[in-house]
Amino acid sequence: MADRTAPNCHLRLEWVYGYRGHQCRNNLYYTAAKEIVYFVAGVGVVYNTREHKQKFYLGHNDDIISLALHPERVLVATGQVGKEPYICVWDSYTLQTVSILKDVHTHGIACLAFDLEGQCLVSVGLDSKNTICVWDWRRGKVLAAAPGHTDRIFDISWDLYQPSKLVSCGVKHIKFWSLCGNALTPKRGVFGKTGDLQTILCLACAKDEVTYSGALNGDIYVWKGINLMRTVQGAHGSGIFSMNVCEEGFATGGRDGCVRLWDLNFKPITVIDLRETDQGYKVARGENSRGLSVRSVCWRGDHILVGTQDSEIFEVVVHDRTKPFLIMQGHCEGELWALAVHPTKPLAMTGSDDRSVRIWSLIDHALIARCNMEEPIRCAAVSTDGIHLALGMKDGSFTVLRVRDMTEVVHIKDRKEAIHELKYSPDGAHLAVGSNDNSVDIYGVVQRYKKVGECIGSNSFITHMDWSTDSKYLQTNDGSGRRLFYRMPSGKEVTNREELKLVQWASWTCVLGPEVNGIWPKYSDINDINSVDANFNNQVLVTADDYGLVKLLRYPCVKKGAKFKKYLGHSAHITNARWSHDYQWVITIGGADHSVFQWKFVPERKSKEAVHIATQETFADSNSEESDSDQSDVPEMDSEIEQETQLTYRRQVYKEDLPQLKEQCKEKHRATAMKKRERAPGSGVKLHFIHGYRGYDCRSNLFYTQTGEIVYHVAAIGVVYNRQQNTQRFYMGHDDDILCLAIHPLKDFVATGQVGRDSSIHIWDTETLKPMSVLRGFHQLGVCALDFSVDGKRLASVGLDDNHTIVLWDWRKGEKLSAMRGSKEKIFVVKINPYLPDKLITAGVKHMKFWHKAGGGLIGRKGNMGKTETMMCAVYGWSEEMVFSGTCTGDICIWRDMFLMKTVKAHDGPVFSVHALEKGFVTGGKDGIVALWDDTFERCLKTYAIKRAVLAPGSKGLLLEDNPSIRAISLGHGHILVGTKNGEILEVDKSGPITLLVQGHMEGEVWGLATHPHLPLCATVSDDKTLRIWDLSPSHCMLAVRKLRKGGRCCCFSPDGKALAVGLNDGSFLIVNADTLEDLVSFHHRKDIISDIRFSPGSGKYLAVASGDTFVDIYNVMSSKRVGVCKGCLNYITHLDWDKRGKLLQVNTGAKEQFFFEAPRGKRQTIPATEVEKIDWSTWTCVLGTSVEGIWPLINEVTEVTAACLSNDRKVLATGDDLGYVKLFKYPVKGKYAKFKRYVAHSTHVTNVRWTHDDSLLVTVGGGDTCLMIWAHEPEGHREFKQCDSEESDIESEDDGGYDSDVTRENEINYTIKALSSNMRPMMGVKPHLQLKEPSVDERQGVVRGSRPPVSRALPQPEKLQTNNVGKKKRPIEDLVLELVFGYRGNDCRNNVHYLNEGADIIYHTASIGIVLNLTTSCQSFYVEHSDDILCLTINQHPKFPNVVATGQVGDTGDMSATSPSIHVWDAMTKQTLSVLRCFHSGGVCSISFSATGKLLLSVGLDPEHTVTIWKWQEGAKVASRLGHTQRIFVAEFRPDSDTHFVSVGIKHVRFWTLAGRALLSKKGVLSTIEDARMQTMLSVAFGAVP
Repeated sequence: MADRTAPNCHLRLEWVYGYRGHQCRNNLYYTAAKEIVYFVAGVGVVYNTREHKQKFYLGHNDDIISLALHPERVLVATGQVGKEPYICVWDSYTLQTVSILKDVHTHGIACLAFDLEGQCLVSVGLDSKNTICVWDWRRGKVLAAAPGHTDRIFDISWDLYQPSKLVSCGVKHIKFWSLCGNALTPKRGVFGKTGDLQTILCLACAKDEVTYSGALNGDIYVWKGINLMRTVQGAHGSGIFSMNVCEEGFATGGRDGCVRLWDLNFKPITVIDLRETDQGYKVARGENSRGLSVRSVCWRGDHILVGTQDSEIFEVVVHDRTKPFLIMQGHCEGELWALAVHPTKPLAMTGSDDRSVRIWSLIDHALIARCNMEEPIRCAAVSTDGIHLALGMKDGSFTVLRVRDMTEVVHIKDRKEAIHELKYSPDGAHLAVGSNDNSVDIYGVVQRYKKVGECIGSNSFITHMDWSTDSKYLQTNDGSGRRLFYRMPSGKEVTNREELKLVQWASWTCVLGPEVNGIWPKYSDINDINSVDANFNNQVLVTADDYGLVKLLRYPCVKKGAKFKKYLGHSAHITNARWSHDYQWVITIGGADHSVFQWKFVPERKSKEAVHIATQETFADSNSEESDSDQSDVPEMDSEIEQETQLTYRRQVYKEDLPQLKEQCKEKHRATAMKKRERAPGSGVKLHFIHGYRGYDCRSNLFYTQTGEIVYHVAAIGVVYNRQQNTQRFYMGHDDDILCLAIHPLKDFVATGQVGRDSSIHIWDTETLKPMSVLRGFHQLGVCALDFSVDGKRLASVGLDDNHTIVLWDWRKGEKLSAMRGSKEKIFVVKINPYLPDKLITAGVKHMKFWHKAGGGLIGRKGNMGKTETMMCAVYGWSEEMVFSGTCTGDICIWRDMFLMKTVKAHDGPVFSVHALEKGFVTGGKDGIVALWDDTFERCLKTYAIKRAVLAPGSKGLLLEDNPSIRAISLGHGHILVGTKNGEILEVDKSGPITLLVQGHMEGEVWGLATHPHLPLCATVSDDKTLRIWDLSPSHCMLAVRKLRKGGRCCCFSPDGKALAVGLNDGSFLIVNADTLEDLVSFHHRKDIISDIRFSPGSGKYLAVASGDTFVDIYNVMSSKRVGVCKGCLNYITHLDWDKRGKLLQVNTGAKEQFFFEAPRGKRQTIPATEVEKIDWSTWTCVLGTSVEGIWPLINEVTEVTAACLSNDRKVLATGDDLGYVKLFKYPVKGKYAKFKRYVAHSTHVTNVRWTHDDSLLVTVGGGDTCLMIWAHEPEGHREFKQCDSEESDIESEDDGGYDSDVTRENEINYTIKALSSNMRPMMGVKPHLQLKEPSVDERQGVVRGSRPPVSRALPQPEKLQTNNVGKKKRPIEDLVLELVFGYRGNDCRNNVHYLNEGADIIYHTASIGIVLNLTTSCQSFYVEHSDDILCLTINQHPKFPNVVATGQVGDTGDMSATSPSIHVWDAMTKQTLSVLRCFHSGGVCSISFSATGKLLLSVGLDPEHTVTIWKWQEGAKVASRLGHTQRIFVAEFRPDSDTHFVSVGIKHVRFWTLAGRALLSKKGVLSTIEDARMQTMLSVAFGAVP
């Protein structure tokens, strides 16, 4: 079928008629190349007036509403609307995106402005807080953000004469901002008596803190500092929309249609009145029109650009200002629906709700005629001879004009409701008029448009019509999605479809019908495509829809969901699309953006040469991702890939959810918390060895490290395996499945990414197993691919969210450099270009994309391949443009730039892994073959087949099958390392022999686990249909494996260890010989899964078999007969245990019931709880009963304890649960919520746990992660503290007695004072309890230690007037000067008195003032920039920062506004503010500390989570932040020698923290080593030297 592929021809945007003047201001500028830049709809336009050419920037996906020009006038920043709007900074010359700024604003970006140097960009959002954000735009990084105002902000500008000052204005306000650190601090302008408080629409900054602003009433307000100095009254007749500053002075434009020029001191120079021009069509405006309104002015030299509300752009030459020159026109505001093309000339006619009809020349790109009508126009048609133009109106009338002079021929009104469609018949005799009244009227053209017929078959409004070539038939579409046919001109409906078979249609503009089925997506309603037009000659179809997309499809397209090419540009709905008469162009018109787009049609033969046209249009010429026809042009997907594509890794409960869940449960358990709880056991376990490798759904996750060890991952563990010693070391920083692993080019660090609600990436050192950096906060659900750059500084990652977001990181700093949505389809691999670290590729299901970094975003282009194949792996070759990728069909694709050069057949079945060598490549595929290639993929040099026959004798296991699917390949140390889908890691020697190093179960849950009664062996059985025997002694290998016909869920050794019973999933079970695994006997009595199986103790005479259908069968092993059935359970059985005598069975069911049965007959017994504890059980694997009630966690609604096992010395009970925790409890576990030691290693649920016969090892198996983990048991005395020693339990115990009364009180103080609850606390008032006297003049200039005390709260003096006397008094009051403060805040603060200058001064604080007291002269000097009580103070000890002090204050909310808590860093001698850090700690900052180098600052908040934050205080950048502890933290301090380690102490806890990149990792202090130590409330901390 032809419509399977997109058409080969394409469209290129050639011209856009219009300019967005409505709802926007200041959006029209001259670039350095004297071109004009503006925007319309979603397109940035660069218009060269001399050559009459337009260039387009198409990087936005919705309406652009703001624009700013960089001071060098080449770069442009544009901001758009939308749910997740972004800002693009682009080059007006090359039209390439330089940077994308995203992820901060919502709704839209209302204003933009560059600063004087062009380094920073400020943006204002359309959200409810009108957030203001300052960007380092080249890096795409936010420097500061703050809520702007409660009402709309219309303009913002940097003060070009003072650094880091801004001014914003809007509805009834003007604000003056200063940027310091990461804080934007506003001061509201004071209108006073000089002018009325009113809306300010635009502003411009001048020298000496003077700001000019244009107001709604036409006055100009002149500000000095923050006070209104004077007004220029009546500068314009009404609102001043635009103000532009240039070397010569200021230009203002107003709603009155005038532009005024002013000199630099704002003295008027001249007025240009555009209302008097003959070109502005003022005549035709009619009385209801607004008149001409200026929205944008730009003054450059002797040229002035003026943009008006009605989408016109004028250019005025100053010395000839009476003759403005109109250079661009478009429709005015109002929907644009009517479009018709002239049948013989390159003309297009449009008509809009602005009541004008306009004729455009498609060759001259100009408006050639315009005429105003009485009513809004909704549709248009030109007669076949091109003489008449018919217009359908909104009121149900239609008018016919003569095209040549626009005079009226006839005006007819037969209908009450709007006319939607008009069409002249091909013979020119009739005009069909379709209206909202569900009918089509037919008029005779020659009879002066007399009505000759009527079609009334529809029961909904008419949307589209087409005539047949012989003018005998008309087909219509209506709003209810019906397609009807009528005989012409009578209008009789044709019901017999036979006579329509041979009808040929003169045009095809209908959206319904078999020929255009393909325009509809597979699942969509019928109303979102507004217009269609077919080009019969080239067999293509153009469609226009509600989403702003113009699509090109093949015609006819019969199957739904045909492939297409799509073009962005229009932002919202496109109302109409038509081919020009000679099919050279497509004209599309936008409804809301009322713009007319002219696209050049590039037919197939030309598009070959056009491969090298400007890259800019390949942007929009995307080979559509969404088109989703039945994929029969794509070969059948490989089953493995199919499976993998479906994996979502979603969890019901993520480990991150635990703290909240615990909080919810806490209330219920207040009572139990008061009781004394059982202590955690003294002994612990330590992870010793893992059997398993994750190959079934991950690729390229296996590498050699620098030292020749092997690094890979399984479950939640990064494993470093030493093949000489057969030992493993573990990185245990993750808490859920690791899905990908990448190695640093130096092979010493590894990056691993995990599953999680907010999934993290850890970069860790393979030698020390310490995290270097943790990256989180960007990927949802999980991270599926990672890659380091060649210099090792950057890391690329891909998330598992629906858009498969790609993020580029500077991983050491933990900073996100760029991010972008990757693709709707799953991405399997990401690779950074080794030659150009700004470029990368991603490959995955049905796509290959080439990306480059642009500021905070990435720009991606699809690789051009004929049919879209699924790529499984990719690698860069020997030059920056060569890329090699492996497909799911076994080919290697060779790419140059983004073009496919050729393909080479490499494997049968998918190529899962490809690896580049210095010379050549190595590939591995599903066919189990490793192939070595030369550097061009021309010759295959050697292949290795992975077969049992070549397995070397030293192998640690057995190959399950020949030619296993290969998922990972790596080279090094003379070997090829291979990872298979079956969970094996093999080392292939170059000469051929293969050594198996590690193996585990294949995909499928592992449940069955049994340990041998007297040897260090264990058996496992899994859903992968294998039974395996593992050696737990030092050799750590798989001894035997047997394939089963079905998967199994349980197994058990007989007491003598000779037989092994295995329960299968189909209700059968077998007993096999434990050495050879050959069948001894098998039974099949049940239909449901066998869930547990147990030999009776002693001689093992009986075998109890529990099944999912609620029965336990008891068999006599000797006679192989069933001797009893235990009935009476109501739910499936989960656990079984025998007592020592072999006479009693304990049973647990899925409904949490506990039953007892007598063996061998199976009679049910009722035994009281007190007796159960006295019974001597042979094993204890049950999870119910009083002796284990403490194992169930607080949140037992969401998590099940799946397995338990009591050690043979009856002291320690190990449990496994659904969240992947292995826990140890002290047995018996009485009383609820016992304390435990907890270990994270398994990722999802732990399905089984067993102790070995001598309690030396604990063996656990994981469900989804398929691994078998072996833990070494470390008995009580054995104290070698490992980093993974367990976390404490869930509830903090309340048993450590009362507090000291001071501490209790301080813990309960709430610092949000009454005065703060009303937001306007008079910040300028001087607090009454401070001692004051009226100072004399010389005192006021008096010297306090060589520097004038910075007394006034702000430099400009008039600010003092703000709170107490706004305009009441004529002369300013004398300033009060703070002279002496009595008091020191010691009642609820600590560590807040310090020495300065070798003890010459002391520094402390009280109220909101920092005080430096000179001990010799006893002079006080003050720091008074805080706006509220100071709570903490610290000094920088580093010699590079002498006398640098940080103080933290109280505040109310953490929304970054002026009343948020803040930290001020200042110089104690000069009282200069060095930085202000606005923070999210709602409530206040209660502790701060500088790091060893003095560059970092640590702060702790009073918010409910007691957040801990680390800042780079000089830049005001937040490095990291994390919830500190549930209870109050009193002090947090850096270690005196470190920038990464600190300690926090507080109510009943001590935590030790490490900063890794951007993440904070913490461990609780553990006191369990000291006899009877209880965790107390800690109030202070000091560090000692280690001897």
